[in-house]
Amino acid sequence: MKEILSVARQTFSEQGYERSTTLDIARQLNISEATIFSYFISKRDLCMHVIKGWYDEITQVLENELPLVPGTRAKLHFAVHRHLVTLMQEGSGMCRLVLSEGRTVDDEFAGLLVELKRRYTGPLMNVLATAQHAGEIRPSSPLSLLRDMVYGSMEHVLWDYVANGNKPDIDETAEQLTSMLWAAFMPVQQTTEKLAQFRMDVADALRRLEQPG
Repeated sequence: MKEILSVARQTFSEQGYERSTTLDIARQLNISEATIFSYFISKRDLCMHVIKGWYDEITQVLENELPLVPGTRAKLHFAVHRHLVTLMQEGSGMCRLVLSEGRTVDDEFAGLLVELKRRYTGPLMNVLATAQHAGEIRPSSPLSLLRDMVYGSMEHVLWDYVANGNKPDIDETAEQLTSMLWAAFMPVQQTTEKLAQFRMDVADALRRLEQPG
């Protein structure tokens, strides 16, 4: 079964769901198509197992590594950077598969994907909940909205990559997104204080420029 899932992942990643066939997967394994159907009831069922297996792997990385990162902003950056690397570098084929199949009208698959994404985003949700309780981020913002801001902003980057082949610099994009999100997440008081300090620094710099000699 592991061999079937491994070859199926490679096939679905490279060819997409529609162009992949269980017959082709069976031929690569030198087995009969009937053998595949002794484990999986359909091509869709096989694809769902492939996607679930992939999500299990990438979620395990976050669950193990994110708690070890010190500081809330650093944790946010790690989650953003890890997501972009996973979907645009290490698993670009799976990224295309999930994004394309995620828009199908298959209710069973849609339900599975919702559950997989909920677990995948869980580690970051825990970070945001802890930070909110500590007063590091806006207490009035629903955690689900904060989560959607994080992953929704990255989805636009990923779609541009999948649809148009525009792959940005991952490190630079991760830092830009983190800075933007962190500024939006900070409590209003902190944001106002930082803005006031920025204005004071600018005014001080202008005074120095105006001084003769």
